[in-house]
Amino acid sequence: MNLLNGRKFVMVSSTASVVDQEQPTEFSYWEADGVVWGSYSGDTVTHGRFVGTRDGDQISIAYAHALKAGGKAGGQSSSRIETDPDGRLRLVEEFQFEGDDTQHVSVCIEVAAS
Repeated sequence: MNLLNGRKFVMVSSTASVVDQEQPTEFSYWEADGVVWGSYSGDTVTHGRFVGTRDGDQISIAYAHALKAGGKAGGQSSSRIETDPDGRLRLVEEFQFEGDDTQHVSVCIEVAAS
């Protein structure tokens, strides 16, 4: 089952930065046979990519992105997939940037299909 294939999410909170509610970072996910990949852009990110795996309700990825303020960032994350009462998926992600020992947490919610 390719649970995440074709789904889009927006970031609603993060301990690493203030989320711009008018232009939050948006993530596009793809999945095939347990492999997940995708792209993202938004408030602080010009362009980002990720790749990893999903095992049940756990996602493990590596990511890299270009920052709007200049420079780049990358790291590793582990997300837990939850289901909101309205049926949309929610991703609760613990992540760490390369070269930084600080653990961050972000929450992304699935964009309702239009």
